[in-house]
Amino acid sequence: MFYWLMKYVVIGPIVKAIWRPWIVGRRNVPAEGAAILASNHLSFVDSVFLPLMLDRRVAFLAKSDYFTGKGLKGMATRIFMKGTGQLPIDRSGGKASEASLNTGLQVLGSGELLGIYPEGTRSPDGKLYRGRTGIARMALEAHVPVVPVLMVDTDTMMPIGTTVPRIVRVGIVIGEPLDFSRFAGMEGDRYILRSITDEIMVALQRLGEQEYEDVYASTVKDRLKKKRS
Repeated sequence: MFYWLMKYVVIGPIVKAIWRPWIVGRRNVPAEGAAILASNHLSFVDSVFLPLMLDRRVAFLAKSDYFTGKGLKGMATRIFMKGTGQLPIDRSGGKASEASLNTGLQVLGSGELLGIYPEGTRSPDGKLYRGRTGIARMALEAHVPVVPVLMVDTDTMMPIGTTVPRIVRVGIVIGEPLDFSRFAGMEGDRYILRSITDEIMVALQRLGEQEYEDVYASTVKDRLKKKRS
């Protein structure tokens, strides 16, 4: 109830009126049943616009820091994240990664849509980077299709490090679902997982011809931090 109130009464109408988002390929999202929406990640607001532009609820896996902030800002962020369907996950790796995977599988097991950013973090420069194989494992274990989603100009609207969004029209391009049922039972093969993940990233790159670099976005971010220090 809180989710629908935020989407259709509080956040949705305001956001749509100000930024006038556009969408292409909405019909490619299954009308029912579980599926993974695999999106590029340019800005914090990616997780806001995609759910607002779809009729079905989308659950995104968001870093737990957004849910643990203190003070009024922390409380506002927490309410906002819960109201837009975000689920807190620990990105520290190891057992935390396994817990995140299980959280995603629970969403898919309930027949819902799960939003995932295969790159694992926001792009530091607008390029598309190498995908993490967790998405492939989820797709195979849950036996669900993967729908490629391209966010457009959200990084122009709200670049990393900014707190006030610009008035820029943003868009969403949704590609045709990818079926990986031919790899059923192979979720333990790391070469298969890498092949599936790379296929997903190619599909994303083709949607908008975003420049691709075969390196993890987190690696690029670490390099940039070292240069600044």
